[in-house]
Amino acid sequence: MMLRGLATVSFFADDIDAAREWYSELLGIQPYFVRPESGPAAYIEYRIGDYEHELGIIDRRYSPHASVTEPGGAVVFWHVPDVEDAVARLVALGARKHEAITPREAGFVTASVVDPFGNILGVMHNPHYQEILELRSGSMLGE
Repeated sequence: MMLRGLATVSFFADDIDAAREWYSELLGIQPYFVRPESGPAAYIEYRIGDYEHELGIIDRRYSPHASVTEPGGAVVFWHVPDVEDAVARLVALGARKHEAITPREAGFVTASVVDPFGNILGVMHNPHYQEILELRSGSMLGE
């Protein structure tokens, strides 16, 4: 199998200190990895969620992409228990709605916002995610 799992999602920000403050408030944790270790940060990284996926925030000066004025590209959806609650919290923290809350078939619900730094942040209630989490939790407990 070539693609083994999500390693790091990279977002870009013009102001890393403001991004650190915003994402630390949202996630309830501080980044575990900061580079350089002293002086102004150019990269920060969080480990989040059930599988400790990595969310990296990179100083936009190091973006390999041309500068754009509108959010675009791939949308990564993070599983959340309640999409309405997640969107409400994100908007309360200063994100703006991008894709409205959209019920899909089979219990899936999606939405996305644009963070204060121009990145699209997707949230989703994903029944498959919950099934895998329950299976792995049971197998780790010897059930």
